[in-house]
Amino acid sequence: MRTPLRRHTRRIKVIVYQETLFDYKEHCWTFLGAFLGIGLIGMLSQYQLAPVDAPLLIGSFGASSVLIYGVINSPLAQPRNLVGGHVLSAFIGVTVHQLVPQPLWLAAALAVSFAIVGMQITKTLHPPGGATALIAIIGSPQLKALGYWYVVLPVLLGAVLLLLVAVIVNKLAPTRHYPANKNWYRVWRRTYPLAGR
Repeated sequence: MRTPLRRHTRRIKVIVYQETLFDYKEHCWTFLGAFLGIGLIGMLSQYQLAPVDAPLLIGSFGASSVLIYGVINSPLAQPRNLVGGHVLSAFIGVTVHQLVPQPLWLAAALAVSFAIVGMQITKTLHPPGGATALIAIIGSPQLKALGYWYVVLPVLLGAVLLLLVAVIVNKLAPTRHYPANKNWYRVWRRTYPLAGR
């Protein structure tokens, strides 16, 4: 009885130890990527887009940064999921806002639910996409006034900027490989053959 208990205790200690290791190099690359990605979007929003009164920095990009800079091998953090999930969710969010502007709780529930199912169907599941759809419903009047431009200006442009920074920063790190599949573009073209035309 004592031997199996000791064995389980040792196994738990090893798991806890491995999960709490501090890899400073990995954390530095994560910090650098997130700082550059969000900083670039924030700078562009403040200095370039301030005259046109268009926001570029939305809350769901913070959650995307966790995935594409911190958990780079996750299937949910890959380029197709990042860009496709945000764009599809933004489109769904704006469409729901156009069709069902009130009550707010119903519009929010419909936008997030349809966004999740849409991402599942298109194989672009990206958890921050749910927040992107929700922002289209509960965002500021300025953001809601963008209509379908919300899909292009803050969402598509921001997701592409985050992706470019992720590819560059993760290529600089010798131990990181992003995207996880080097042939991600070919896989995407095979999955969506009409998208490349």
